[in-house]
Amino acid sequence: MSATTAPELAAVNAELGRDAAALTRWALGLNKAAIVTTNFRPFEAVILHMVSQVQPDVPVVWMDNGYNTEATYQFADAVTQQLGLNLKIYLPLRSRAHREAVDGPTPALDDPRHAAFTQEVKLEPFTRALRETAPQVWFTALRATDTAVRAAMEPVSINPDGLIKVAPLLHWSSKDLHEYCQQHGLPNNFDYVDPTKGEDNRECGLHLSH
Repeated sequence: MSATTAPELAAVNAELGRDAAALTRWALGLNKAAIVTTNFRPFEAVILHMVSQVQPDVPVVWMDNGYNTEATYQFADAVTQQLGLNLKIYLPLRSRAHREAVDGPTPALDDPRHAAFTQEVKLEPFTRALRETAPQVWFTALRATDTAVRAAMEPVSINPDGLIKVAPLLHWSSKDLHEYCQQHGLPNNFDYVDPTKGEDNRECGLHLSH
């Protein structure tokens, strides 16, 4: 089955939209080039475990903005080693030290320069990642409780460019995620900050532009 039409998508969402493991198997079963993106925020080990258990070599794309906490970098290394992830790290074209020397510290959310900052440290690296990995299927750990934009999403959708976007955990609660981590002995990370968002319920632009 190929998820290319609205009726097919509706059927998949109705049948598998709340069965994360089955939805993951279905999407990888399409035999299309896939990636899973991560920022190593809390509970990210769940989507990484779920995807890698079905297809261990799926590229795991991380846009490392250079502003992560020590705990986040330690978590990234720990979960990558534990799961044997095929991690692909995409960095901004300028280092944090270079950027701050020229432009100063991270601009505030209401600073007109913040959009350019987000473009530089997150959106441009992601565009580069898409160009280099050329995926047809994109796994993401989006959850409906994150933002109003995400609450309106379906577990499987097709972007205007034809990229199949799969969010197996869309309807999971924090309790669900915690129990999955415990069941599978997965590490976690709660010391996480995203400088492009500033607040947990704010969109960073990644899922608005893609």
